[in-house]
Formats: sequence, structure tokens, C-alpha cells
Amino acid sequence: MTVALSKRGEVEPFHAMDVLAEANRLRAGGTPVISMAVGQPSDPAPLAVREAAQRALVDGRIGYTDSLGTASLRAAISKHYAEHYGVDVPASRIAVTTGSSAAFNLAFLTMFDPGDRVAIAAPGYPAYRNIMAALGIDVVEIELEGAPFLDADHLAAAYAEKKLKGVLFASPANPTGALVPPAELERLVRTASELDIAVISDEIYHRLSYAGPDVTALAFDNDVTVINSFSKYYCMTGWRIGWMVLPERLVRAVERVQQSLYISAPELSQTAAVEAFGATEELEAVKARYAWNRDLLMQRLPELGFTLAAPMDGAFYAFCDVARLTNDSMEFAQKMLAEAHVAATPGRDFDPLQGHRYMRFSYAGSHDDMVEALERLDRWLR
Repeated sequence: MTVALSKRGEVEPFHAMDVLAEANRLRAGGTPVISMAVGQPSDPAPLAVREAAQRALVDGRIGYTDSLGTASLRAAISKHYAEHYGVDVPASRIAVTTGSSAAFNLAFLTMFDPGDRVAIAAPGYPAYRNIMAALGIDVVEIELEGAPFLDADHLAAAYAEKKLKGVLFASPANPTGALVPPAELERLVRTASELDIAVISDEIYHRLSYAGPDVTALAFDNDVTVINSFSKYYCMTGWRIGWMVLPERLVRAVERVQQSLYISAPELSQTAAVEAFGATEELEAVKARYAWNRDLLMQRLPELGFTLAAPMDGAFYAFCDVARLTNDSMEFAQKMLAEAHVAATPGRDFDPLQGHRYMRFSYAGSHDDMVEALERLDRWLR
């Protein structure tokens, strides 16, 4: 029988997930691997979230919801924008999604056609590039070349070369952790508006900023599309629950596509996620540990030869220049996992052009694990 293979399946692998799979294989065989490869909090979801899920399971009535999400969760997200940002976002403009991954799919499918040119920063989150490439969108990677974040000048220069349909950026960013200062964020959004470039703002690392306040791109333009998630600050990765804030004109389009692709986000996760906004005390304690880990890595990584390539303003990543140690971060990451039993992500995930000289370390794990990982690296490198 003939097996049909689409060219969409030829996108670059998500190397962080490949590293995680190998780390899990080694663990299953008894190797005590410490993973700094993926951005996954080591803490469980807040207690109130888990208790709400347990009640829903006992109740048993778990099924489809409206495609845009339950009224209670959309209302809770709307309230969050009013309280945390001072921004009025009506619940009618909110779409609840199966994690931020589904939100990116929905945004790309409803905003862009095959052949449209959409700009992203390099280094940047690989799923942006991979999903858009699979959809036939022309991805324009803007090399930051040492700049901490994508700014208005980068965007204008890329547009001057050839017209752009959209731009996608993140603050705090993955993999760098860099934060776009409020004035620069406003200038970036204003420039996009002046050039008629649609904006997607990835804000999934909000509430994990150490160097400044959270500022949503919605503060500067109502027609920005914002994507967020319960995965990072709220410690709910496996619950697969996220959201979008949409321009009014985009709501019905997203709803129609969501109806066919996903029907709705899981009701169990939606019910539980309502409680996440009330768990700030518990979650701030987790964030304090990230800050402790951050201080440790900021000191120790450069001492070991991993030069910090970007300010660790937010999220839970250290993006390092490893040119002093290797010219092939893919091979280096494989050897580090096999010999030192520490997993980290090679930079090729985030920048196909310059990634060979970079690596990303996640410090979302326990402090004891971070201490032990650095000791292992010290012994291995010596």
C-alpha cells in the first residue's frame, strides 16, 4: 500500500523535545539525569486548581464546551486583565485554547494565507517557525545579532526589504528571557500599525519578570492578538490550557476554525483553571525559587565557560554563548547528556543560522537540582 507523505512533515524537529525524550530514556534505564532542557515547572498546579479538577471528576459531567470556552473562565481571564494590567478586555474577545500551541495554530490559520510574509526574531521559539512553515507561510527571521530584543527599527528595516503581513514577538522571550521595555514595546506596536503589519504578542511568560513590570501589548493597540497560557507561571503544562485575546473582527474566524480543529479546550482543564488566578501566594513562592535559581546560574554559568548571551530579565531560561567550549552545540548537548547526565537544549532550535554556538538552560527545576547540575558540569568540563 502507498504511504502518503506531505512535505509539511519535513519541518525541523523540536530539538528540546528530542533531548527530553533521550533524557527520559536514560532515566528509565536508571541514569540519574537532571533536565534543564524544557521550560516545564517542577511544581504541580496550585492546590485549588487540583481540588477543582477533583470535584469535577467526582461530579463526572465533563464534555464539550462552547468553542470559545466556558463563560466562567473567559470572565476570569477578562477580570485578570483589568486587575493585573488595568486594561479592559471584554470576555467576548477571549478564546480559550488547548494550550498556547493551539492558539498559535488558530492565529496563523485565521490571520495569514500561504505565501504571506511574517517576521519573527532569531533567536526565537522554534514552534513559531515550524508551524508557519508547515502552513506555507513565508517566515522572515530577523537576526538580532546581539540585540536583546526585536525592536521597531528591526521591523522597519525588514519591511523596507519586502512588505510584511505580520510580526510575532515575545516579552519575556524564549529562549533569551529578555524583556522589551514598555517604551520600546509601544514603539514596536505603533510602528507595526503604521506599516499595516498585524501583530501577535506572545505573553506566556508574563508574571515571570524579574527586571520590570508586566506590560501587555494590548495597552497600546486593541487590534493586537495576544496569546497566553496557564503552562508557565501557573504550573499547568500538562493541562493543555491557554487563551487568546482577539481583535473583534477575528473572533468569529477563530471560533469557526476552532470548532473544526479542536471543538473546544478540555472542560476539566477549563474548570480547574478558573481557580489559578486566586493562587497568587502559592505561585509567587514558586517564582521566588526561580529567582534563587536565576541568581545561581547568573554567577556559575559564566564561571564554567557558558557566557550569558542575553539579559535574564524574565521566564526561566539562560541563553548562553558556548563558542569557548564548542562550535557544534548539537553534538555538545548530546555529549553533555550522555557523559555528565545534564540535559540542555542546543541553540539550533532557536536560530538555524547562529544556533551552533548557543545553548539554552532552563532553571524551572528545584534548587537542589540546579546546584547538582552545575557541579556535574564543573566536573565534566574539568
